[in-house]
Amino acid sequence: MHSTYSLKYGTIPVHEIVRQARALDIHQLVLTDINNSTGAMEFIRECEKQKLKVDKTEQHAGNDPYLIKPLTGIEFRLNNLLLYIGIAKNKEGMRELNEFLTFHNLNQKELPRAAPAFENAFVIYPFSKNADRTLKSNEFIGIRREQLNFLYSHPLNNIRHKLVVWHPVTVTGKYEYRLHEYLRAISSSTLLTKVDETDKCSEAEVLISEQEIEHQFADYPFILENTRRIFDSCSMDEYLVKGKCSKNKKTYTKSGPDGDRLMLRNLALKGLAYRYGMDHGIARERIEKELRVIEALDYCAYFLITFDIIRFAIDKCGFYHVGRGSGANSIVAYCLRITDVDPIELDLYFERFLNEKRTSPPDFDIDFSWDEREVIQRYLFDRYPKGHVAFLGTMSTFKDRAIIREIGKVLGLPKEEIDSFSDQTKERDNLQNPTFKKLMLVHSLMRDMPNQRSIHAGGILISEEPLTYYTALDLPPKGFPTVQWDMYEAEFIGFEKFDILSQRGIGHIREAVRIVKENQGKDVDIHNFPMFRDDPRLNAELREGQPIGCFYIESPAMRQLLKKLTCEDYLTLVAASSIIRPGVASSGMMKMYIQSYHAPHQVKYLHPVMKEQLQETFGVMVYQEDVIKICHHYAGLDLADADILRRAMSGKYRSKLEFDRLVQRFFDSAKQLGRDEEVTKEVWRQVSSFAGYSFSKAHSASFAVESYQSLYLKTYFPKEFMVAVLNNYGGFYSRWVYVRELQKTGARVHLPCVNYSDEVVNIKGNEAYLGFIGIQGLENKFIERIPHERRLNGNFKNLEDFVKRTQITLEQAILLIRLGALRFTGKDKKSLLWDIHNYLGHQRKLINTAELFSVEHSVYELPELENSALEDAYAELELLGFPLNYTMFDFLKTKYRGDVKAADLQRYAGQTVKMVGNYVCEKTVRTIKNTKMWFGTFIDDQGDFFDTTHFPNTTPLYPFKGKGCYLILGKVVEDFGFPSIEVLKFAKLEIDLNPVAVR
Repeated sequence: MHSTYSLKYGTIPVHEIVRQARALDIHQLVLTDINNSTGAMEFIRECEKQKLKVDKTEQHAGNDPYLIKPLTGIEFRLNNLLLYIGIAKNKEGMRELNEFLTFHNLNQKELPRAAPAFENAFVIYPFSKNADRTLKSNEFIGIRREQLNFLYSHPLNNIRHKLVVWHPVTVTGKYEYRLHEYLRAISSSTLLTKVDETDKCSEAEVLISEQEIEHQFADYPFILENTRRIFDSCSMDEYLVKGKCSKNKKTYTKSGPDGDRLMLRNLALKGLAYRYGMDHGIARERIEKELRVIEALDYCAYFLITFDIIRFAIDKCGFYHVGRGSGANSIVAYCLRITDVDPIELDLYFERFLNEKRTSPPDFDIDFSWDEREVIQRYLFDRYPKGHVAFLGTMSTFKDRAIIREIGKVLGLPKEEIDSFSDQTKERDNLQNPTFKKLMLVHSLMRDMPNQRSIHAGGILISEEPLTYYTALDLPPKGFPTVQWDMYEAEFIGFEKFDILSQRGIGHIREAVRIVKENQGKDVDIHNFPMFRDDPRLNAELREGQPIGCFYIESPAMRQLLKKLTCEDYLTLVAASSIIRPGVASSGMMKMYIQSYHAPHQVKYLHPVMKEQLQETFGVMVYQEDVIKICHHYAGLDLADADILRRAMSGKYRSKLEFDRLVQRFFDSAKQLGRDEEVTKEVWRQVSSFAGYSFSKAHSASFAVESYQSLYLKTYFPKEFMVAVLNNYGGFYSRWVYVRELQKTGARVHLPCVNYSDEVVNIKGNEAYLGFIGIQGLENKFIERIPHERRLNGNFKNLEDFVKRTQITLEQAILLIRLGALRFTGKDKKSLLWDIHNYLGHQRKLINTAELFSVEHSVYELPELENSALEDAYAELELLGFPLNYTMFDFLKTKYRGDVKAADLQRYAGQTVKMVGNYVCEKTVRTIKNTKMWFGTFIDDQGDFFDTTHFPNTTPLYPFKGKGCYLILGKVVEDFGFPSIEVLKFAKLEIDLNPVAVR
């Protein structure tokens, strides 16, 4: 069998293979996907679901207790040439096959033409009438029905006992065979009509009944018998362990489980003293409770391995980290410094993370700076045995509409036509285009099929057994071994991943602390969160809603929410971090929260318990923990069942029967507590409606802590913070927005200069120089070489000195001159361009050798060369992506800048105004009627942000036309004190052309 995991080849999903086999009354199958074992465990699991309910008579008769007996293996191919098929006899055989493929993947070696001597796996070579191969005892020859005629002229004596039935399955019929041809064309990057027959499967590769196989090979009963003998020799029963069993590394210490329990307890109590002091009775009681659950569920090693990661990061590397996600509900994690969120202060329930009834494994999400994460990853791969640690894989599908471009290519469509199918402005026309309809039909057939294997964002597995028992390993570009399945399959098998993630926000914080020390000589304790949380200046900045550059709270939607809430404290920010997520606004939950926040005295609670548990969030179940609270405190469910019910309502629980049982228990338990039946029905309605949108409070709290740290640095060290943001990239906005923010701090921002700039932005006192990294087209070697040479041998003296010492090429020197990076020479750009052509116009570069005498070059008297500020601005726009000393308003032909400024918008609520704004960003959303609308963000000529809403009935199909300034006519709408523009008319303004282009 080839499943869809035979990428761009097979067309049948694993579950569909099993369904079709059942329909045909097939009892034995072997899944052998091409150069991978991605679907092996899934296939075994799917077949296990199909067990027959046999009575004792059938058992005594020796009937197989499976409807389908699953076997697994791998089909080995080299450049689409079938070499041989490996079929595992047992679990050890699967390990041998996976290790064989893993060796060649990790060492990037071609597969050999002959298979090695497997001890627990059979090898099937394809039949060839000219083949003359000496076969080992475990090796056989697979023959197709259409090849049987060759046996009449083939001596059978030597191969009679080696021939087996070979009936590969790839498609379900002619319709799917056409899909297979499209997949092969995409894989080969060729036209559909030019796919070679040898690159495709046979049209006969469909599933047929066992009776038909027996009929086809009826004249060769020995082939059928040989095949049965192989099947009967194989069993995957070792994989069918009853109950969920963790496959993670079982112990951390050399002393085994007892040693792990003792070590975790000692570390937790040591952390208790650090976090709370030893006399904190509530914390001590909660630690004991959590330890009992952790020990009972065998998660000691998981906690200790995570602790080891954090200890290495802090003690050995000095790295800053953020532990987020539901792991922050654990006080043990807090005491081990895995997280920095106090679960007692925020009333977080451990059961949200781990409880005795949880069926899916939890995991810790640990964020490091984007440029430090690899050090942690490398530590784990070095720390644990080779073959027992690997990255999680991920499987991308054909969902992305970019595949329409690939389908268009294989159909031979011209580039212009393919481009038009991706043009949003032509979407209505495309829907009437028959060619586009054909593309979309093909796309719909392959939409959910696997496209390619890749690497998970940060998940790492650390296994007790070699991972090759369950998968072969790939070697993606990052260079770390990676399993061939994703996090969902890992969970099914029994692996809990360690999420080692990265984000730019941590890089901003770390870099800012370093620059403050370097530029001001001050040490900043960025972990002193209690001080930040209660700082009135920080909370005032939060209330203003302009935290540009600050992690998680700088986006237009978040800035709007902060203003609407007049957010000025930590707990409100935690709530805002939860209700900002997609889906919440459309549910009405965000609006309800804002209304209740501003009028808490008007909130009506259904029951005193609801008020007691939800007063912090004004009766709105903002958090997943709120759902658990109500199920527990109102209905009387224990916390474990309350979490299961919460997961089920959010679509993360698979058993409808179990879900219905818990719902009934909710009502029965509430009744036993004497709750009014009608009130209970309404409580349940609210619980069930909120559950799908609520968010982990621990996760929101982790983000809020980091936001406060960013906000502290921006408030007290704004120049250094904005330099750090620029140097870490990855913020919500384009780079020019952050440069503008740096200028607003009072810093003098300079264009790159070869005598003052470094690779990245630097700041000394009040003078900031943009770095070489931001220059479009400048090669990496010169980005590094120029500042390195300057630090080594001092400032450059003149143009000739610069050229000799850096060995720069003519093209690269021209880039720097056009941007003004050689202005230290005192010459204008046109003169420098003349000089550089004089130096390098013929020989391209000068040889940097010691000179006995300094030879002066001839000096030419140049005519006066015209240079304009507008021309400089265009050069900056081209080479930096933005003009530093110009604004986009300065490019406009018109002097008109609008009738109203952003700072005054609130005074014009309800009125129609005309404004001019510089485009910052946009967001496209779908309405309930499936039409498009947009939200825009602009900056006026005073440097203030304002936001626009573009409804489908008042705007063109796609209103935005790239960066630049727009004339906006619209109505000022105020929502909870936040003004925005509902656009009526909208047009991009004309600009003065580049003088160079005009000449």
